[in-house]
Amino acid sequence: MATMSSGTLYRGGEGMWTWVVHRIAGVAVFFFLLVHVLDTALVRVSPQLYDQVIASYKTPIVNLLEVGLVGAVLYHALNGVRVILVDFWAKGPRLQRQMTWVVGTVWVVLMLPGAFFMLKHTVETMFGSAA
Repeated sequence: MATMSSGTLYRGGEGMWTWVVHRIAGVAVFFFLLVHVLDTALVRVSPQLYDQVIASYKTPIVNLLEVGLVGAVLYHALNGVRVILVDFWAKGPRLQRQMTWVVGTVWVVLMLPGAFFMLKHTVETMFGSAA
C-alpha cells in the first residue's frame, strides 16, 4: 500500500517563491481595483464625500502604498510574461531559473528610479528640500 508523503511539493526554490509573490501581487492588485471602483462610485452618490475620500489619500502612507501597488503590478506583469514563456516556449522550462533572475533584475532596475520619483515629493514635503 502506498503511503502519502506529508509536506509540500515545493521546497523553497525560485519556482515556489515566484509563485507565492505572483499570487500576493495579484491579490493586492485585485483589492486595489476593488477599492478604486468603490471610491470612484462615490462620485455619483455624494460628490462631497468623494472629494473627502480623495483628499484623505494625499498622505505619506498612501504614497508608500502607491509605490507598493506599482511594484505589485510591475512584478505581476513581468512574471506573467515569464510564466507564458515557460508554458508556451519549448526552451522555457529549461530556462525558467534564468528568466526568474531576469524578471527580478528588470523589476529592480525599473522600481528603484520609479520609487525615487514617486516618493520624492513626499520626502521633500516631510523633511524639506535639500537644495
